[in-house]
Amino acid sequence: MRAYRKSTHHKLEISEISPEHFIIKGDLTFATLDKKALEHCKFIDSAKNISIDLQYLGKTDSAGLALVLEWLKTSKINGTKLHLENIPHQLQSLAKLSGFEQYLQLL
Repeated sequence: MRAYRKSTHHKLEISEISPEHFIIKGDLTFATLDKKALEHCKFIDSAKNISIDLQYLGKTDSAGLALVLEWLKTSKINGTKLHLENIPHQLQSLAKLSGFEQYLQLL
C-alpha cells in the first residue's frame, strides 16, 4: 500500500523592506495566486526603481512565471526599473523551457 502525502502550499507573502525593496515568500503557483494575492502585487506601481528579492520563494509554476512576466510588462509601461534578486533555479528553468529566459536575463 502506498502512502500519500497531503499537498501543502505555502501562502504567498509580499513584504516591504523599504519603499523600493520587497521580499517574496512562499509559493508562486496557481494554488497561491488568488485575487487577494494579486492585489498585493500592485507594489510594482509604487516607485521608479524596485528590487524584488526571491530568495525565500518556494515552489513556482507557470502561473508564477506569468506573474513575474506581468511585473516586467507593468514596469516597462510605467518606466520603472525592476531588478529581481536571487531568482530561484526552478523559475529560471521554467522560463527557459517556456522561451522567456531572455526576459529574466535582462534584469
